[in-house]
Amino acid sequence: MAVEQPMRTPVTQSGDQTRIHNIGYRTYDGPRLGRSYATRSLYSQSLRGAYGLGRSVKSKVLPMLLFVVMCVPAAIMVAVAVATKANDLPLDYTRYAIVMQAVISLYIASQAPQSVSRDLRFKTVPLYFSRPIETADYVRAKFAALASALFILTAAPLLVLYVGALLAKLDFADQTKGFAQGLVSVALLSLLFAGIGLVIASVTPRRGFGIAAVIAVLTISYGAVSTLQAIAEVQNSSGAIAWIGLFSPVTLIDGVQSAFLGATSAFPGGVGPTNGEGAVYVLVTLGLIAAGYGLLMRRYKKVGL
Repeated sequence: MAVEQPMRTPVTQSGDQTRIHNIGYRTYDGPRLGRSYATRSLYSQSLRGAYGLGRSVKSKVLPMLLFVVMCVPAAIMVAVAVATKANDLPLDYTRYAIVMQAVISLYIASQAPQSVSRDLRFKTVPLYFSRPIETADYVRAKFAALASALFILTAAPLLVLYVGALLAKLDFADQTKGFAQGLVSVALLSLLFAGIGLVIASVTPRRGFGIAAVIAVLTISYGAVSTLQAIAEVQNSSGAIAWIGLFSPVTLIDGVQSAFLGATSAFPGGVGPTNGEGAVYVLVTLGLIAAGYGLLMRRYKKVGL
């Protein structure tokens, strides 16, 4: 015999249980600064980072040490010129960067990977592109920041030489002309070295590999070109010396400034390229700078994905 079960009435909750929690989110109604502001901020941050500013004390040691190493010889030259009452500086403005090229190479090798390799390693590049910034903005900001940092590194000792020369009461017109020529030379050097350093560093997210690769490219190319030029001089093939100089960044700058900026060439025999050969040097230098920018654009279009 079936037992009849009592009917259960549904339990109804009294009142509406809906809750709206205010967790503090508000809409942003401030100014929209856009791409240009983001690009300037990235440029400023990258330039400061090239000297360790805004980073740990350890990050400041090497760039600041290299900056001091670049400026100390200039200060010594000024002191010698003042003490001996010389009629000219011991070293021309246009020659200073060539003599100190090892320090410049070490700086670009250490700071180019710092500028781009960490973004690749920690995969932050797509985060940049999630904002109004675009690939061209990122590349321009990084390129301009490293070139500016290099220009500061190479122009500061020239400024020390120039101020010291004026204090030593050397001829104002000659010193001003030499200083201006030196600034043009180091500006071109900064653009060329920044492009080469960034292209090499952007290939690998490993900072150590980037440093080694940049040093290898700059050092081996200069050593190989200098050796081949010396062999050409010994074999009385002086006409080949200028053309061999096209295959190293350092000798490229040397050739440009000796052809058009009145500098004394460091080529074997002290004979730099002629005006015609110098025009080729200028075209190759500008072509390498443009190629560096183009390769960076191509690289970061892929990385941004």
